[in-house]
Amino acid sequence: MNARKRTIRNWFGLAALTAAYLLPFVPWEQSQAQLIINAYPSQDHTNQTLWIFSGSSTSRSSSAQIRNNAATNYDSQDTWQIDSNNGNIFDANKPQDTNFQLSPLLSSTNTIDIASVRARIPGGGRTNITFAASATNTPTLTVGSASGTISHLNLDEDSTGFNAHFDDFGIRSSGGFNYGSGSSSWVGAGLINKPIGDFFAGTFNNRADTPFFAANSVGSVRIIVNSAFIPEPEEYALVFGLFALGFVILRRHFQKKKRKPATL
Repeated sequence: MNARKRTIRNWFGLAALTAAYLLPFVPWEQSQAQLIINAYPSQDHTNQTLWIFSGSSTSRSSSAQIRNNAATNYDSQDTWQIDSNNGNIFDANKPQDTNFQLSPLLSSTNTIDIASVRARIPGGGRTNITFAASATNTPTLTVGSASGTISHLNLDEDSTGFNAHFDDFGIRSSGGFNYGSGSSSWVGAGLINKPIGDFFAGTFNNRADTPFFAANSVGSVRIIVNSAFIPEPEEYALVFGLFALGFVILRRHFQKKKRKPATL
């Protein structure tokens, strides 16, 4: 292999490495018509995870409800099953019909998490990852004219019976509320007392027929579990700096080759 081919190969290798590093941090799914939950390890509390709600969909029920935190069993009106093609979402300390309280992010003890999210609100100084302006507020679901606080996450690793190959994931509201058909959306963020190591990293879609407050299609609700913190601006600067340096080196290499006199 001559020097020119070797240089080109190294250049494409650098570009591929850069793309592979950045891809997990670019939430392209949020531009689509679907409900998204991004999960990250909390930077303020080691044993907690940060859950950020965004996106919109369409309810397919004329009359349904989000139950209160006393309801731990599965029901497609407020709980969904993870599509079996995604595998399991729970890796360790697998929950069995458990409601985890979702503490609002807007708290004096969550200074690092709040700053990290706010830095990515449009106009907040960082747009590689963007969250709605209300991302630091109490998690809230709105369906048509009905709206309610998301106070708990319902988690269940099904290990027996017909649904043994599905994991359940749902939301609960402290007071419960009824909803009907119409557009649906959720915003806000909160933390639960469960570390990121209890989950598999990856993207997990709902089954086509669950839940009722989202469209009847696979991926109308999507959970994205990130094993690393929300990347800080310095990390992006380093990666793009290396990318720019590689471009400069490659450009100078070809300039030298062009100026080099031909040998007789």
